[in-house]
Amino acid sequence: MYLKTLHLRHFRNYQEQKVEFTAAKTILVGNNAQGKSNLLEAVELLATLRSHRMARDRDLVQDEAPIAQINATLERQTGLSELSLTLRRNGRRTVALNGESLRRQMDFLGVLNAVQFSSLDLELVRGSPEVRRNWLDTLLIQLEPVYAHILQQYNQVLRQRNAYLKQTQNPPLPTHPSALTPQHSPLSTQHSPLALWDAQLVTTGTRVIRRRDRALKRLAPLAAAWHASISGSTEILQINYAPNIPLTQNHADDVQAAFFHKIQQRAVPELYRGTTLVGPHRDEVELTINQTPARQYGSQGQQRTLVLALKLAELQLIEEVVQESPLLLLDDVLAELDPSRQNQLLDAIQDRFQTLITTTHLSSFDSQWLNSSQILFVQAGEISNSQYPTGSY
Repeated sequence: MYLKTLHLRHFRNYQEQKVEFTAAKTILVGNNAQGKSNLLEAVELLATLRSHRMARDRDLVQDEAPIAQINATLERQTGLSELSLTLRRNGRRTVALNGESLRRQMDFLGVLNAVQFSSLDLELVRGSPEVRRNWLDTLLIQLEPVYAHILQQYNQVLRQRNAYLKQTQNPPLPTHPSALTPQHSPLSTQHSPLALWDAQLVTTGTRVIRRRDRALKRLAPLAAAWHASISGSTEILQINYAPNIPLTQNHADDVQAAFFHKIQQRAVPELYRGTTLVGPHRDEVELTINQTPARQYGSQGQQRTLVLALKLAELQLIEEVVQESPLLLLDDVLAELDPSRQNQLLDAIQDRFQTLITTTHLSSFDSQWLNSSQILFVQAGEISNSQYPTGSY
């Protein structure tokens, strides 16, 4: 797939900007806080309807403007597609494909595929389990667009169940959870409102768990192979899905049975704490190098190798599933990599993936890369082919 044009209107610090991409590799050059990352964020939103910055829509709309728009022309094997995303300061976002408004945002997903790699991705190793869950969910949305709907359903049930559990805290409770017994509340009966939420939580949560498990089983060997290549086979990367529900088999009936059993086990603590303690919102993705947790292992350089391997594996997996090469968005990561890892990444890219790269200077690239790349300069939300936009001195 090939992104031909991108048109931004009132998005972040872009008032009105249209970019035409003329090469497989585009290098966006500029000082920090000029808008380079904002452009990549716009492409990421078209691919996943998510931003790794986790911003609210109102934060993406330029001051004084009621809406922001991202429009793009994408060329795929099946032909040209026109994508449009409208973000509102107050109100719900809307999407359109080839000029037709889509009622379901899920139908917009899967048209453009992209993998984002930024310096923030080191949090995949060092950050909380939530960071890794969000990363896996974003990948899954591209592999199976219906997953966005499944995840939304689960989160909605989770919010409602938590709200109901919170209500049960109103009556006085014992001062210690061990003193609680099911007799303290009528919620333990199978006809109680909580039992209905339990059933919905298990049904929607099982769909999430099974898809996460399947995706990681496909991704793990690809990432391990890339990691071995980059590290010179001196380190072994293992990725293990550690769901909050004991997972012996990936059959729906088995997962649901284990889910219900754990809910029953944790019923008393849940009533005491007023929140849901069981489900995929508490899953973990374990990353280990040479059988040691990656966050405790070695240098930042080794952690960067792991993240680089994950990103290359994402590219490869999406390419295998959708049968076309996704876009690669590199947000100022070359400066984070040593020359060896830079070369590994640049060699893997070549012209296989359309790549948008942000950088503060061009010294990281050799003459072959520079000669085969489109170079654009970004300054204060304006993009030009010249280092000095019109009107600057």
